[in-house]
Parts: sequence; C-alpha cells; structure tokens
Amino acid sequence: MKYDFTPAQLAKYFDQTLLKPYASDEDFRKFCAESAEYHFKMVAINSAPVRKCKEFLRDSDVLVGAAIGFPLGQTTVEDKVYETEQAILDGADELDYVVNIGELKSGNIAYIEREMQAIVDVCRKAGKTIKVIFENCYLTDEEKKTLCRVALKVRPDFIKTSTGFGTPAKGVAVGATVEDVRLMKSMVGDAIKVKAAGGVRTLEDVLRMIEAGAERIGTSAGVTIIKELIAQRNQ
Repeated sequence: MKYDFTPAQLAKYFDQTLLKPYASDEDFRKFCAESAEYHFKMVAINSAPVRKCKEFLRDSDVLVGAAIGFPLGQTTVEDKVYETEQAILDGADELDYVVNIGELKSGNIAYIEREMQAIVDVCRKAGKTIKVIFENCYLTDEEKKTLCRVALKVRPDFIKTSTGFGTPAKGVAVGATVEDVRLMKSMVGDAIKVKAAGGVRTLEDVLRMIEAGAERIGTSAGVTIIKELIAQRNQ
C-alpha cells in the first residue's frame, strides 16, 4: 500500500479507546496523558468518565468522545437521547451510539430511523460530531445496507463498523473488516464518513482500512501502531 503518512498525520485518524469497565481514575489520567502526547484525534470512552477526561485533556488538542447505549444498544430512544445530552453537558465533543439491533432484526426500520434522527438532532443542535455504530458481526449484508440507507436519509457524520465487544457466531469477525468498510463506503459514498473499529491492532490493519475507505479508526493500540510507523520510517 502506497501511503506515506507521517506519525502526526496518522495519529489524527485515531479514536484511541479505553472502554474497560474497571478503568480507574489513574488509568484514565495515564491514558489521557498518552493520548495528548501522541495527538490522537479523540479519546473514546464510556459516558461516565467524560467530565474527568475533559479535565485531563484541557490543555491538549485531543477531543473527548462518549459511547452511548454501549455496547449492546438495548436502551430506549429516550435513554440514548438523555445519555447523549448529559455527555454533551459533561464536555463530550463527539458521540458514538449503538443502534438497537433487535429492532433492526425485527424489521422495524421506522424505529431505527426515529432513533437515529433523535440522536443526530441533539448533536446537530449542540454542534457535535455523531457516529452510528452498526455492530456488523450480528448483521447480514442486506441489514448493513438497510442501515446505510437510513443513514443517508438522516445524515450522521459517520457510520461505524463495530463496538469491538460483539460476540458473534463462530467464524464471524468480531470487529472491522475490509469487506464491511468497502460495503459501507460503497453505499454512502462521500455523503457520510466511515469509521472502522474493533480488532484494528497493526499498521497494516490501519492502512488496509484506510484504503477501503475508512476516515477514522477506533483502536486501543494507537501508540503501538504509531511506534510501528516510526520504526518503519527509520529503517
């Protein structure tokens, strides 16, 4: 792959994640300091620690992102809207929410559109970036296409492959795949950006996702990947 990113350029693709339920204040402090050192685009965290991470990153160029309805998506539209509003009040710059997969599987597309519209409206009013998580490991290609069609009507900023927490049937990829990124990109074109997340752990993984059309990468391995790039450039 013929990409010639500098470490600084590549770092701006990364939503660096810390979504572990047992992360302590000290874990978040170190995580934010490291993210600021590498100038990642965003830290991706659950909604509860948004306020503390915003404070830890107050003198940096790193955005704070909150995961909404995470990781199952099985809360009501009203719950997700409230969580979104509260995260914004706490300082979130970007929001990533999980669609209600059960409603999608039930064919209730009107619900999916209403949910997406409600959350996008909150984010638009506040001037915040909104990403819609599909959780592709549970979906057929036609269901992925259906979500893309809804997104084209509602127009979130990003559609996203995965939470990284899915537990699919044996033989199905948990996180991002090149095939899914290509499919999503082919459906939305330049109207909506695509974020690849889940299982992206190496420089090769990242470059393959970017080549397929991803414009943002969710990973907990951002530091390792940037160090890998630096080592390659120094050879």
